[in-house]
Amino acid sequence: MRLRTLVAAPVAAIGAVALASTLVTASPATADDFSKPDRGFAPPNTVLADATPQSLGLDPTPIAESVAQIHAHEQPDASGHPLFAGAVGIMGHEGKIVQRDASGWALRYANATTELPREQWVPMRTDTIFDLASVSKLFTSLAVVQLVEEGKVALEEPVATYLPEFAANGKQSVTVRQLLTHTSGFTSWLPLWSKYPDKASRIKAVMDQPLTNPPGSTYLYSDLNLITLGVMVEKLRGAPLDQVVHDRITAPLGMEDTGYNPADKERTAATEYQSAPPRGLVWGSVHDENAWSLGGVAGHAGVFSTVDDLARLSQALLNGGTYEGHRILSRKSVESLITNFNGDFPGDDHGLGFELNQRWYMDALSGPRTAGHTGYTGTSIVIDFTSRSFAILLTNRVHPSRNWGSVNGARREWAHGLAASMGIRPKHGDTAWFTGGQNATTSTLTTQPLPVPAAGARLGFDLFLDTEETDLLHLERSTDGGATWTPVAFELRDRGTTVTADGVVSGSGTRRWVQARADLPSGTQLVRWRHVTDGGYLGRGVAVDDIEVAGPGGILLDGEKTPGALTPDGWALRGRETVA
Repeated sequence: MRLRTLVAAPVAAIGAVALASTLVTASPATADDFSKPDRGFAPPNTVLADATPQSLGLDPTPIAESVAQIHAHEQPDASGHPLFAGAVGIMGHEGKIVQRDASGWALRYANATTELPREQWVPMRTDTIFDLASVSKLFTSLAVVQLVEEGKVALEEPVATYLPEFAANGKQSVTVRQLLTHTSGFTSWLPLWSKYPDKASRIKAVMDQPLTNPPGSTYLYSDLNLITLGVMVEKLRGAPLDQVVHDRITAPLGMEDTGYNPADKERTAATEYQSAPPRGLVWGSVHDENAWSLGGVAGHAGVFSTVDDLARLSQALLNGGTYEGHRILSRKSVESLITNFNGDFPGDDHGLGFELNQRWYMDALSGPRTAGHTGYTGTSIVIDFTSRSFAILLTNRVHPSRNWGSVNGARREWAHGLAASMGIRPKHGDTAWFTGGQNATTSTLTTQPLPVPAAGARLGFDLFLDTEETDLLHLERSTDGGATWTPVAFELRDRGTTVTADGVVSGSGTRRWVQARADLPSGTQLVRWRHVTDGGYLGRGVAVDDIEVAGPGGILLDGEKTPGALTPDGWALRGRETVA
């Protein structure tokens, strides 16, 4: 949880509008999996099967809304073309596939400006094979972690121990961990395909490349890190990277449609029409120019896959490294994938190969134990270990041009749909105030006038907080009937730890109820909770429960028992069924 020291910003200053919040109720038959951050792995024998969201206690409405949002991106916008031609998405929760959707077109364009004749368009299918682009880095990382697990590689050992040629030009101290976490000091990219004549010279160029920053000093995402690791895997295994990935990852997990250089072009989603290099429409071949110049197999790009295959991988990791009796990693190794090694670089959390807690595409699923990656072609995978869930969205957003726009909004919408389907259970009783998750909104909950005696009073409430850092919850009081408001400092208590907020708080990751306490001075006053979201990313929202104000003479307000004691944005109090 991150505490803020900001004063309350006027609503108008951030373009927010007042929306009614509501009370939530939870089905007593379901468990609030989303708010249990310390849960372990799923049972190792968990095997994916299809199920309805309702059968798992999920609200199907947010999921359906996210599907509709993805479909809407496939319609022409103000630019005259869709954001992407087509998409396939899958959502999983507690070992069940709760949504699988294919829409739009795997092939639609002849070149960067011209559509094919309508009868030549190829529709997306749930088993369409996508170029994963940088999501490929996860497969290389898994191959490296397998070597670590076997004792053949040490994370803190210099890469040059295993690849002596890598020591060239001052790289002798760069460690394996630094490559996996993008803290090596490498530059982000080199135009290997255009500057060097063959594969051998391109690999040598990576080995010879000097560092841009001292090792460990900077986080800078770099393809060169994973190209190097791919070379290291090949040397230590004595086999090509594609064979290693097949034999040790995809084949054991039954990922039959995952690999490099797909044989069935017709099943793949087309990508870009390229004029430099002059490849024409790239379809059935890796989009990344450097991976293409390396024969389609590289540590940073080149893997093709389907949503169902990636779901198998996700569940294997949620199971602690095993699926259908085939183990690819130990539980300890999987923990290393979701352990943040980049504490010195806030906001760039990274496990071994996996990005962590990246709200810009994980949205409300993000948290310290949420791992994933994105790919330039329009792909993303989000695996949330806290809720044992995953959200995978594959689009062909570079078909026919990489310049048609970013799909980060769509990635967030897909993740948010699954996250929002997991209701927040009230801490006490049947109801709790809940702001929901919507951008550019303000939600308030206000008490009735409180006649606080001269000795003051104590305000207590339970708080569930899952917000973006800039989506602020304000606790305020007014002594003039609501004309003006001042911040109220309060304490948050969580498992023996107490922190103090100056009236403003935001944060995410805890996903559990914490206790809040505040002192109220004497005088008749209103108290309100005001949650303000900006126009950017979202969390689950804010929930407040079990509000009580007590003075020396007894209880002044009991939110659980006093009808009309609390008003959410002027609405009459009413429940909205939100299952856990």
